[in-house]
Order: sequence, then structure tokens, then C-alpha cells
Amino acid sequence: MLANRVALSWSGGKDSCLALEVLVKQGVEVACLITTVPAEIGRTFGHGEKTELIHLQAKALSIPVEFISCSFENYTERYISKLKKLIDKFKLTGIAYGDLYLAGHRRWGEKVAEEAGINAVYPLWMEEKDSIQALETFVKSGNKARVIRVREDVLDPSWLGRELDAAFLQDIQKEAVCPMGESGEYHTFVYDGPLFSQKIQLGSPKLIQLETTKKLEFGEYKLIGK
Repeated sequence: MLANRVALSWSGGKDSCLALEVLVKQGVEVACLITTVPAEIGRTFGHGEKTELIHLQAKALSIPVEFISCSFENYTERYISKLKKLIDKFKLTGIAYGDLYLAGHRRWGEKVAEEAGINAVYPLWMEEKDSIQALETFVKSGNKARVIRVREDVLDPSWLGRELDAAFLQDIQKEAVCPMGESGEYHTFVYDGPLFSQKIQLGSPKLIQLETTKKLEFGEYKLIGK
């Protein structure tokens, strides 16, 4: 069974966006985006992002987004249950993930896909040493993203708000982290790119303290013309 019509696991960050571009170039139809949210919190599991911002991305990309409400305790169970419903709704043949090289993440995704009865697709899969090339690809892709969350044990809060540009590409290599932040060293939010029909204007940023991370929270956001 070919995975030619997929759902894409979507965090709102650079990896998801790169995965989407690769799939589109390969002629794979991305029928919907999937984002997990802790029940009743209204923020995403992966990046702690507001669901309203994910909605804006989906609108700009003209791809529907489906939210999976779950908790740490029932995460996998709820994911599989929702995925089975989406298979029927969107006639899916696969689910795609933006993971790069963490084997444990891939095993989980493949298990979920197998139990739901579809293929798992990893369009960005690479060796760890190639992650710097992946970041370079993103920087040169025309996509626009900002750092919205950092792990305090590995990165200084001064990284928050930085654009993923040529200077970022150079500076991140001086830090003892994966250049792509694959282990959660930093997270990003993509606000514009070649696949976006509109861009997301971000304003009124403020710094908030989470359990082990600091996050940049935007109080104002809207779609504007390009």
C-alpha cells in the first residue's frame, strides 16, 4: 500500500514544515495536519504553543488541522483512536512524521501506524551528523521561523525570538546541542514560507517560565497579506 495520501504530525515548527515541503515535492497529498493537545489546556503537547496559532498556520497552508485531546497517561491510546477515525474521514494511506534520527520516536510512530492499519512515513530521516545540513536547508528554503522555546540547561534565554537565518546557522554550531534541536534543546514557530498563502504577524511577545524551559509567548497574532 503506497502512502500517497497522508496525515502529517504537526508541531508548528521547522521540522514539520520541512517534512511538508518534502512530501509536496514527492507528490504526496497531505490531507490533514495532526496536533496533540493536553486535555482542556488549549496548547500543543510538543511546543506548548497556542492552538490559535496552529489554526492560523493551517489556514495559511490551506490544509485542515485535527487536534487530538489527550494526556500523558493515555497519549498513545487516544492517538491511535483518533487516527483510525481520520483514516476514514480523509481516506488516508499513511501518517508522516518530521522526526530526524531518534530511533525511539520512530519506533513509536511505526507502532501507532501499524495499529491503525496504515504506513508510517519519515520524509526527513537522516543520520545525526547530517542535522546541520537539514538546518541549512531550512534556512535557505524561504521559510521564516523564530525560536519560541529553549531548554534552560543547554541554551541561554537570549536565543528566544531569534530568526532562523544565516547568523543562527553559524551561532548554533558553537553550542553543545543538536543544530536542529532534535532533543528539545529549542523549539520554533514557522510564520511564513513558500507554501503559505498569507503570513502570520506576531506581536506583543513576553517571556514565560515553564517547568524546565523558557518560552516566548505572543499576545497578538493575525494573518496578513504577503
